[in-house]
Amino acid sequence: MAGFPSIDEVTKSPAFPTATWQLEPHQSGLLPVAARRGGPVNISWEVHGDGPVKLILIPGLGFFKTAYQRQTMYFGHVRGSTYSVLIFDNRGMGGSSKPLMRYSTSEMAQDIVEVVNHLGWTSPRQLHVCGISMGGMIAQELAYAAPERVSSLSLISTAAKIENTTTFTENMVNRITMLLPKSPDRSIQYAAGAIFPPAYLTEPDSAVVPDETIPRCRIPAGGYRKFRNNYERFAAQEITKQQDKEAFTKKGFLLQLVAAGWHHKSPTQLKELGDKIGRERILVLHGTADKMISTPHGRKLIEYLHPGQGLIVEGLGHAPINERTEWFNDLLESRCSLGEKLSGR
Repeated sequence: MAGFPSIDEVTKSPAFPTATWQLEPHQSGLLPVAARRGGPVNISWEVHGDGPVKLILIPGLGFFKTAYQRQTMYFGHVRGSTYSVLIFDNRGMGGSSKPLMRYSTSEMAQDIVEVVNHLGWTSPRQLHVCGISMGGMIAQELAYAAPERVSSLSLISTAAKIENTTTFTENMVNRITMLLPKSPDRSIQYAAGAIFPPAYLTEPDSAVVPDETIPRCRIPAGGYRKFRNNYERFAAQEITKQQDKEAFTKKGFLLQLVAAGWHHKSPTQLKELGDKIGRERILVLHGTADKMISTPHGRKLIEYLHPGQGLIVEGLGHAPINERTEWFNDLLESRCSLGEKLSGR
C-alpha cells in the first residue's frame, strides 16, 4: 500500500500517545469463567454507563475491547444515564486468559453468559447483543443458547460460516497472500486494506475525539490529538495493541482464528434462532466493499434469518463502527429502542 506512513512515522505523530481513549468504566473486573468447561478462564470486562438499557459489544478476531471505543464513549458516557455497556476481551486476547485449548464461538458465547450472570443482567429480553465479524459469530451462538434473554440482536459484517465465494484462482491467491510472512509495516497495511475501502484510509482522520464535555474521561495534557488520515489512526491502534506482548500473542490470535474458521450455524438453526428471538428484533448489516468477510456471507444470513432489518450497504467496508461511526451509532440506538419497545419497556 504505497504512500502510507511507516510504523516509525506513525509512532512519532503527536497523536500517537492519545490513540487509545482513557474512558473510565463504572464497573470493571477479571471474572473466572468456564470452571466446568476446561477452565477457569479469566475474562477482563468493563461496564460503561449505569443506565437501564443493557448493551453488549462483542469484539472481532484479534481485537481488544478498546476496538469499540467510539461506541463505548457514545453509549456508555455521552448516553451513560440510558445505557450500561458491557465490553470485554474474548478469551485469547487483551487482559483475558489465553489458555492453550480448542476455542469455539459457542464456548466464547458461554464465557459472556457467565459475565452477564455475574452482573445480574438476568431478566427476560434484557440484553441488546451486538457483534462484529467473529464477534457476530459469537453473538449468533449467544442468541441461539439464550434467545429468551435477547431484546435485540445486531450482526455486523459476519457470517453463518466462512465459505469460499471467489473463483479457485482468487481463493488460492488470497490464501497464499494471507499466509505469506510479512514485515510489521506490510502486516498493518494488509489488514487496513482488508478492513477499509481505499478512499476511507486516505481521508482526513474522521474520529470525533473526546474533550472535557465527555463524562468520566481522562483528558491528557494537550488533549486528544487528530491524525493526518484514517489510515494513521488505524495503524496507531494496531501498533499500540501489538506492542503489548502479553495482551496480544500469536498463540491467542491463532486460537481465535480456529474458532472463527470452524463457526457454523445451519439454515435450520438460523430459522430456529429467528423464530425464538423474533425476526423484528434482528439486524444484519454487511458492506459491498468488505474484503475480510465477503458480501455473499451477509446476503446468506439475510436469506436464512429474514431479519427485521437486513442492510447490504454499497461501498461499506468491514468496520462500520469506525468508517461510519455516527450513522452506525444511530442505527444501533434505533435497534435498542425497538427492542425495548417490543419488550414492553
